[in-house]
Amino acid sequence: MAKKQVVIGYLGSQLDGGLGPGRWEKWRPTISLVAQPDVVVDRLELFHAPQHLSLARQISEDIAKLSPETEVRLISMPLEDPWDFGEVYATLYDWARGYRFDTARETYWAHITTGTHVAQICLFLMVEARFIPGVLLQTSPPRKQREGEMGSMTLIDLDLSRYDRIAQRFQAEQHDAVAFLKSGIATRNARFNQLIEEIERVAVQSRAPMLLAGPTGAGKSFLARRMYELKQSRHQLEGPFVEVNCATLRGDGAASTLFGHKKGSFTGAMADRAGLLRTADGGLLFLDEIGELGLDEQAMLLKAIEEKRFLPVGADREVASDFQLIAGTNRDLRAEVAAGRFRDDLFARINLWTYSLPGLRDRPEDIEPNVDHLVQQIGRESGRAVRFNAEAKARYLGFAQSPRAPWSGNFRDLSASVTRLVTLAEGGRIGLPLVEAEIQRLEWLWERDGGMSRGIAEDAGDSLLASLFDVDALAAMDLFDRLQLGAVLRVCAGATSLSEAGRQLFQASRQARSVVNDADRLRKYLLKFGLSWDRVAAAR
Repeated sequence: MAKKQVVIGYLGSQLDGGLGPGRWEKWRPTISLVAQPDVVVDRLELFHAPQHLSLARQISEDIAKLSPETEVRLISMPLEDPWDFGEVYATLYDWARGYRFDTARETYWAHITTGTHVAQICLFLMVEARFIPGVLLQTSPPRKQREGEMGSMTLIDLDLSRYDRIAQRFQAEQHDAVAFLKSGIATRNARFNQLIEEIERVAVQSRAPMLLAGPTGAGKSFLARRMYELKQSRHQLEGPFVEVNCATLRGDGAASTLFGHKKGSFTGAMADRAGLLRTADGGLLFLDEIGELGLDEQAMLLKAIEEKRFLPVGADREVASDFQLIAGTNRDLRAEVAAGRFRDDLFARINLWTYSLPGLRDRPEDIEPNVDHLVQQIGRESGRAVRFNAEAKARYLGFAQSPRAPWSGNFRDLSASVTRLVTLAEGGRIGLPLVEAEIQRLEWLWERDGGMSRGIAEDAGDSLLASLFDVDALAAMDLFDRLQLGAVLRVCAGATSLSEAGRQLFQASRQARSVVNDADRLRKYLLKFGLSWDRVAAAR
């Protein structure tokens, strides 16, 4: 079934003007839209100023005579100043946000021949930003005006580099999109914020595969879904969000789950199965833990990504599916390729945009805003207003941001912890006794996961002291310095870089500094004892 053609444009108060019989002897751009011999316009969304309503009605009546199949919708657009960029853009933006675009059944042309140049540019920007999911259209008069000659229709481009105020509005849109990806959480970690800003640009401008690396619970699945919702709001995706954890796919069922199968292709195949790749047609497919896929499934996936076609299990004919892929992994796929467990050609294909999401322990300054967000969110879901008292919050954050809290489950651990606090809070207040009990629960949890993190860190610190200093040097060191240095080395033992260790050690005082250089502060501290980071790292 052919899609309906919809044109969106402004009434031209001058070019479309004329109420007498002579109007048929002049070229009128809006009339020319429906008079093209090879084009059928099913609907015209026509903006007009309130004072031009009579002309708009006349144009609608004339279109009904020329093209009875064209539905004309007159849209009054009152503006105090039609030459004010901010006002025109905001009015058009509000209209587009409330309009029910149906890209599955309709195509859209934005007619920019009529209207002020401000209106034309704003309409261009709406198309460029995909708030209007269509293309630009300009009509042109015939070289010689003759009866029945309606001119031509062409696509155009515009140079918008000098319109700084509009660029600022796009920056605001980008800021809103970044905030959307972060669920409105005011994260403070500079590396994470920079990473999310780049992911936003790629998500909006690219359909290439993306790889999200990071430890379990770092938020890969959540971020993939938010990217899908962002792209869907820009009319870039029409299909569903499909998610699968590849670690759950085993044996013959893996290929069937992903690529589908034909009835009778193997024992138990009682009916045809479409498979998740076909389900994701037109949408986004998130393959979490992609490193768990077998080599055969990897080869089939590579073909599906590159050719948008693949062969279901037991089928004789290929099927098509056009989806965008986001993959997640907690493994180092470079090492997996070197070990022969992951195909190098598939890795090259999905490695165009790779982002490593830091774990929660690498973002101690982001724990507080995430705790605040979770308290509000979980409170709303339970229909309760819950808050920490000041002493309880300081105690909880002091523990949560310390080396004693490894957050091995990352945001899953944090969400579960806050859920317990909110659920058990009496009278809507989280007090100190409740926090102390929760800290004990977390310590027990992490001890069960592989040994008490605090004890492990202490052993690591003592081991580093013994390997970096001989007995005489340690004996000459004040107890205060030895204990303090041991605590610092415990943090260094669990950190992957000088910067990461610095962030953990100076997580409180860094908030009050205008210039933050945690790595340099730690480097100078170690130098007091004749140590360098390379020497400490080598001794771990």
